[in-house]
Amino acid sequence: MFFSTFRGNPTRALRLRHKRVYLRPPVQRDWREWAALRAESRDFLAPWEPTWPYDALTRGAFRRRLKIYRGEAKQGTGFSLLAFREADDVMLGGITLSNLRRGVAQAGSLGYWIGESYSRQGYMTESLVAVLNFAFLRLGLHRVEAACLADNSASRALLLKCGFHEEGRAREYLRINGRWQDHDLFAVLRHNCPAVTDG
Repeated sequence: MFFSTFRGNPTRALRLRHKRVYLRPPVQRDWREWAALRAESRDFLAPWEPTWPYDALTRGAFRRRLKIYRGEAKQGTGFSLLAFREADDVMLGGITLSNLRRGVAQAGSLGYWIGESYSRQGYMTESLVAVLNFAFLRLGLHRVEAACLADNSASRALLLKCGFHEEGRAREYLRINGRWQDHDLFAVLRHNCPAVTDG
């Protein structure tokens, strides 16, 4: 069971690795690098994300994020991770595994972002493989879901490369960049996920 796997602080020693990247939960000292990466990638990220609040990149907003993330991890409902390049510890982006449902579902939802200067270099593919292994092998999930805007060809290609299958379109699914927009829905199951390494 999930809660017996993570006693005390559920993210204290959490570190995922795959090839050139590693992922870990954010800590307060990450704020400056996180804010800089998000700021320099704003035009690249904004079309695919909810509208940024006026204080999105402030230290206080980051601190509030961390509090929410710790609460979700402690309750077993979500994990937020930052991705770094193994060679030099440079921050690349982030992945969130959220809305974890237990019982008969054993499922969760995946979200991700990457800094513009690190896109299309395979880093997010490697990061997703690490997170999918974590989701299926350590958390024991059966299904991981993701959604992307219909015209986000890069995200669509990433999901397909990582073994996701398209399942349909949800009308006005999320409020992105200031307006409700349709999203294509994807999912991958543990038993047909190429990322899972235990066979």
